[in-house]
Amino acid sequence: MIEPGIYKEVMASFPSGVTVVTTLDPDGGMVGITASAFSALSIDPALVLFCPNYASDTYPVLRDSKQFAIHLLSSAQTAEAYAFAGKGKDKTKGIEWHLSELGNPLLGPSSQPQATAIIECELWREYDGGDHAIIVGAVKHLILPQVPVTPMVYYRGKLGPLPVLA
Repeated sequence: MIEPGIYKEVMASFPSGVTVVTTLDPDGGMVGITASAFSALSIDPALVLFCPNYASDTYPVLRDSKQFAIHLLSSAQTAEAYAFAGKGKDKTKGIEWHLSELGNPLLGPSSQPQATAIIECELWREYDGGDHAIIVGAVKHLILPQVPVTPMVYYRGKLGPLPVLA
């Protein structure tokens, strides 16, 4: 048996990027979840995956909406990362967003995305992953900022900018 506390400590030793996955709820409001469990999966077809906890109140909305946007967060988006990491219905309070042409809620102003990239997807498949779902999205649209931004990383329970690598 693997001791959960040690498992979490070991997994926290692996730096990762930080994403916020957003979709619309049945009332047309934005919902989302912060996820560091994200990966590219396939080039042909273009597929990505993320892994929300089944216990998340956002998980069933993401599953049922059949489409979502994955924001690869920049270091300037700490407020968004923490807001969507919480529980409850007021996650979006004070968060600026707009609808994309595909109908996905995108973080930030429409004139200039703040994320390092945004990936708009349709639900392709869902798999069981223990206490998490494995949601695979078929990539439908990609958005890059006009000016490069510094990515956000997650390491040992802390968020911060990716250090400049020489």
